[in-house]
Amino acid sequence: MCRNIRTLFNFDPPATEDEIQASALQFVRKLSGFNKPSAGNAQAFDRAVAEVGDAARRLLHSLHTHAPARDRAVEAEKARERSKARFG
Repeated sequence: MCRNIRTLFNFDPPATEDEIQASALQFVRKLSGFNKPSAGNAQAFDRAVAEVGDAARRLLHSLHTHAPARDRAVEAEKARERSKARFG
């Protein structure tokens, strides 16, 4: 899985439209192997980003949980600690 794609579900505040679009872009980049597609592939690439973004949005709005929402700042600090332990 692409390291730049982050979990977007069950956070307070909820994922923004920009975060959903960024994750869709990273996913399509990973699948296609293109960071920036050629002019001939741009339309298909952009359409895929839009479709993946729509699917991600629908998924996030349809998921339910009884767990309390996670705090972004706390989760970011945990990630920094894991990184520090892993890489020193």
